[in-house]
Amino acid sequence: MIAYKVYNHEGKAVADIELSASVFGQKKNEALVHQALIAQMANERKVLAHTKDRSEVRGGGKKPWRQKGTGRARAGSSRSPIWIGGGVTFGPTNQRNFSKNLNTKMKQKAMCIVLSDKVAHTNLAILDALACTEYKTKVFKKIVDNIEHKIFNNEGKTKLLLIDAKPEATVKSSARNLENIKLITIDNINLVDLVKYKNVVITQEALKVLEERYK
Repeated sequence: MIAYKVYNHEGKAVADIELSASVFGQKKNEALVHQALIAQMANERKVLAHTKDRSEVRGGGKKPWRQKGTGRARAGSSRSPIWIGGGVTFGPTNQRNFSKNLNTKMKQKAMCIVLSDKVAHTNLAILDALACTEYKTKVFKKIVDNIEHKIFNNEGKTKLLLIDAKPEATVKSSARNLENIKLITIDNINLVDLVKYKNVVITQEALKVLEERYK
């Protein structure tokens, strides 16, 4: 077990908690994390580039000229790739598949490795709860400032990922306009966000779900 502190909105330590070593005590494995990252980004990739081949280009139903006797090269369709306005040969199509398969255990272990690194470098903070009394960005920004300055000891702005089990409507509305702040539910936790954001804040309720799911 790993001893860790729980903080409140004011950035003060209010309790001690023990983290599961099977989730937050994993050794580094950069190759596995890299493999899991590539797989997630590949599976999220949208295939947009698409060129039409000769079967998709409009027109070309009639033979341009007769086969013999014109002195010109024979041509069967104006949709031929060698004609202007014809189909494209070997161009990108939307039938391409970039998805990659990865074992569920490998995905989970990669997630645990990144979380363990956050704990080792004190880039993870645990809040007793994440709540905002008003629908105001200014009010929520004070909470974020307390987290950054008093818990992470950051003077400037850093990227902050907030993870909650079920965020309140006031929290969702107040957090969406803050720069470099992202709020997600525990069901949407993913490797790309954990790597992208330097500091991670998770509520106790979300932490329980996380440990039950990954240990």
